[in-house]
Amino acid sequence: MADHRKTGAVSFFNSRLTSIISIALVLFLLGLIFLIGMLGNQLSVYVKENMAFSVVLKDKQKESDIKKIQLALDALPAIKSTEYISKEQAARELEEELGENPETFLGFNPLSASIEVKLHADYANADSLQMIESHLKKYTSVSELLYRKDMMELVNENLKKISLVLIAFAAILMVISFVLISNTIRLLIYSKRFLIHTMKLVGATAAFIRRPFIRYNVVSGIIASLLAILMLTGTLYYVQSELAGFVELLDLHTLLILFGSVLATGIFLSVLATIFAVNKYLRMNVDKLYYI
Repeated sequence: MADHRKTGAVSFFNSRLTSIISIALVLFLLGLIFLIGMLGNQLSVYVKENMAFSVVLKDKQKESDIKKIQLALDALPAIKSTEYISKEQAARELEEELGENPETFLGFNPLSASIEVKLHADYANADSLQMIESHLKKYTSVSELLYRKDMMELVNENLKKISLVLIAFAAILMVISFVLISNTIRLLIYSKRFLIHTMKLVGATAAFIRRPFIRYNVVSGIIASLLAILMLTGTLYYVQSELAGFVELLDLHTLLILFGSVLATGIFLSVLATIFAVNKYLRMNVDKLYYI
C-alpha cells in the first residue's frame, strides 16, 4: 500500500514537472516574440530620432537672429534637439569625409551655415516636416529646409511592415501557446475526471469544482513563468556578451514590462486552459468518461 502511494506521488510529481517545463518553454518562445517586438520598437524610435534634417541659413546672419530661430525650433513639441553648424564647422566635417578641404581647390567656402534638427519619434514624418517648414517661412534668415522625404517615408513604411509581421506572428504564437498549455493541463485533469463527476453528483457547483484546479494550475503557471523569465534573462546575457551594446536598447522599465507580461500571460493562459478543461468534463456524460 505504501509502495503504491509512493509510486502515485512520484507519478504525480513527474506529471506536474513535465507540465511546468512544457508551459515554461512555450512562455519562453512567447517572451522572445515580446522581446523582439520591444527591441523593434526601441530600434524604430532610435532610427527615427536620428534622422536629422537641416535648416539652411542665408549668409552673413547675425548671431542673435540665428539664436532666435534655434529657440523657436526648440519650443516646438516635435523637436527633440537642435545644433547650430557654422560654415567653418561644415567645411571641417566635409574635409573629414572627403579628405580635402573644399576651400583649397575652390578658393572659397561654398557651404552654408545651418541648424541640424532631430525630431521626436512620433513626429518623424513628412507631415510634421511640412508644418515645421511653414513655421520657418516667416524667418527671412532661413534659405531652405533640406531633408530626404523619400528616405523618411521608406523607413516609416518598412518599420510599419515589420510591426505588422511581428504582431501577426505573436498572435499565431499566442494561439499555439494556448493550445499547447491547454493540452498539457487537460492531461493533468484527465486523471481527476471521475472525481469531478463525483463532486457534481453530491451537488458541488461548477465554480466550487473549478476552484482547486485553477489554484493548482495558477501556481504551476507562476513557476513556469519564472522559469521562462530566467531563460529570457540568460538569453539576454548571452546576446549582450556576443553583441556589446545590444541590450542597451532595453531600459529597466522595458524589461520589467517584458517579465511582467510573461508572468501575466502564464497565469492567464493557465487559468483559461483550466476552465476549458474542467468544463469539458463537467458537461460530459458519465458513460463517456470510461471511453476517453
